[in-house]
Amino acid sequence: MSISAQAVKELRERTGAGMMDCRKALEVAEEDVEKAIEWLRKQGIAKASKRLGRAASQGVVSSYIHLGGKIGVIVEVNCETDFVARTDDFQKLAHELAMQVAATSPLSVSREDVSADLVERERVIYREQAKESGKPEKVWDRIIEGKLEKFYQDSCLMEQFSIRDNTRTVGDLVKEVAGKLGENVIVRRFARFQIGEA
Repeated sequence: MSISAQAVKELRERTGAGMMDCRKALEVAEEDVEKAIEWLRKQGIAKASKRLGRAASQGVVSSYIHLGGKIGVIVEVNCETDFVARTDDFQKLAHELAMQVAATSPLSVSREDVSADLVERERVIYREQAKESGKPEKVWDRIIEGKLEKFYQDSCLMEQFSIRDNTRTVGDLVKEVAGKLGENVIVRRFARFQIGEA
């Protein structure tokens, strides 16, 4: 089913949910915006997005050492209260995030954290690839944007598909836990160490 950009935009404005969540909700609801809002609310996504402005100054620092001690990860995940930080769901999420970072080696938490210089370098490479492809110049920009989206999906933790469930992004999992716990949940930062890596 082809979902219109206008419907996605309207749903985003009304719920504050992310673009991919809105698109999925509209697919499930067969492009009925009211049903899509209901679906998002049931998933806890709409509520979680509205909480984004609330301060998340509590949380945990979780670690994961991969078998054999060759890779280690530390991740900081924040929430609003110490009570929520101690729940099994929150602790499990933090551990899952540390395992995700160990397995996929992302560059940053989100696309906003990727340096403008790196994005520009990627664009230059993709432009050269588009030129070499033999495709008409009028489609190069679309090719470049498509490759850049794939770069973000591979390099940004929140946009990666979960190593445990490749139908959902890490961002989806974080929103789901936030919805379940009723608090703003933020992945603040991470560090990944690998033996022999410069």
